Amino acid sequence: GSSGAAFVAGGYGMAPPIGTSRLYVGNLSWDVTWQDLKDHLKQAGSVVRADVMSTPDGRSKGCGLVEMASEAEARRAITELNDSDLKGRSIFIREDREGGGGGRGGG
Repeated sequence: GSSGAAFVAGGYGMAPPIGTSRLYVGNLSWDVTWQDLKDHLKQAGSVVRADVMSTPDGRSKGCGLVEMASEAEARRAITELNDSDLKGRSIFIREDREGGGGGRGGG
């Protein structure tokens, strides 16, 4: 229950491009479904798809991936919904740096 001061990123509305419309969402409650995730992120823009990661036996890993319709909407989701409350848990949202979930893309 430590209530440290929320750190505020530099100038608002000056967010650098994140280069992706895909988001990684963590610290999900185990009863959050992809539908819950989609509904939550719709507050920031159009959600193309939402997935909750699960183990082979079907249990939630407590994290998920969401694809927004545009990079701008993805950035807005990070700005507005990171550290927001979903089913009683404070979730975190960042850009999906993996870019496609570890497919072996040629370079």
